[in-house]
Amino acid sequence: AVGSCRRRRLAPLNEDNGRFLLLAALIAAYLSAGATVFSALESPSEAAAQLRWNRTLHNFSRIFNISLPELRAFLRSYEAAMAAGIRVDALRPRWDFPGAFYFVGTVVSTIGFGMTTPATVAGKVFLIVYGLFGCAGTILFFNLFLERIISLLAFIMKACYERQLQRNGLLSPNFGRGTAVSGVSSLVGWKPSVYHVMLILGIFAITLSCCASAMYTAVEGWNYVDSLYYCFVTFSTIGFGDLVSSQNAAYQHQGLYRFGNFIFILMGVCCIYSLFNVISIVIKQVLNWVLKKFECRCCPKCRKSSTPLSRRNAITPGARQRRHNMSVDVDGQYDSDTEGRRLSGEISMRELTASNKVSLAILQKQLSETANGYPRNVCINTRQNGFSGGVGALAIMNNRLAETSDSR
Repeated sequence: AVGSCRRRRLAPLNEDNGRFLLLAALIAAYLSAGATVFSALESPSEAAAQLRWNRTLHNFSRIFNISLPELRAFLRSYEAAMAAGIRVDALRPRWDFPGAFYFVGTVVSTIGFGMTTPATVAGKVFLIVYGLFGCAGTILFFNLFLERIISLLAFIMKACYERQLQRNGLLSPNFGRGTAVSGVSSLVGWKPSVYHVMLILGIFAITLSCCASAMYTAVEGWNYVDSLYYCFVTFSTIGFGDLVSSQNAAYQHQGLYRFGNFIFILMGVCCIYSLFNVISIVIKQVLNWVLKKFECRCCPKCRKSSTPLSRRNAITPGARQRRHNMSVDVDGQYDSDTEGRRLSGEISMRELTASNKVSLAILQKQLSETANGYPRNVCINTRQNGFSGGVGALAIMNNRLAETSDSR
């Protein structure tokens, strides 16, 4: 019995290690493929631009009788002035209040365009402290936004499913006015699909990017492809800085444009952040499928210990009703006694830190339970569907999908 219990506790760790190693290998291959493609696409253009620049530099040096070392020293001084925000054209100051507000917005959102950077020692030191708390608070805001987006989408999806059942005659018309859920087997088996959530978020992100690109094309004078490129780079917080909005000295309807720019960036970052987390769930599903293909088939113990997984792209509803009917003997149902202790509401940080087998996901989840003042109860099926784990926004999404699926 002790050996079987130990195997049950080590099985999730082995699966997590295998998933981590597989994901690391896939990311390395993905980076290599991306580097190969971008090198093939951009390297000829870079070589041609370098050739044109050298030709222009030598012609300028010959026509105006300036030595190349003196000319290169002058250009280095100009580059330093550009880095400090000095421009030949009469643009607005970068460190007035609107410019500084735009800068701190790019800092806390982790966009970091790079077109404005602190030059003083005091400014750099203040940025370290300011960014530490600002980025942490903004990430918390994104997580809370993601939690509410998932709750809203799950509520709408379940309402549409109920209406479809009513049209097909499988559900009573007065179901939403107090009919018990336990009597309708088709509704009890409903599960919110992560693919539907990904599709809805993707459509919303594309619509938002198209609307923002139309505004940038009209106001900034960029072409539409550059505007779409800027939207993705900004909303995904990559922030290259080659295209930056709201940098001209004056705009027509300047106040309205800056407000619209702020709203588009805020909504775009939140939407893309949520979409990335949904895609990460799908990637995790693919990793689980690949690991299942490579798992040991010849050992009877491995086949016996492997539990069948439910639908991996959905969360089984009814967790709150089933948790009252669970057996008292939780050793055969949970991967560790720590999870069983979490169901009873007991959280011992001393035991967590003493055990070297407790993962970061479990530690973060228990810290979240302590902060919220109540334990999050997880049913067996929601842990078996392949998406019950996760850290940060991924854990929040899994919890919200599990809660909203059985809230009605």
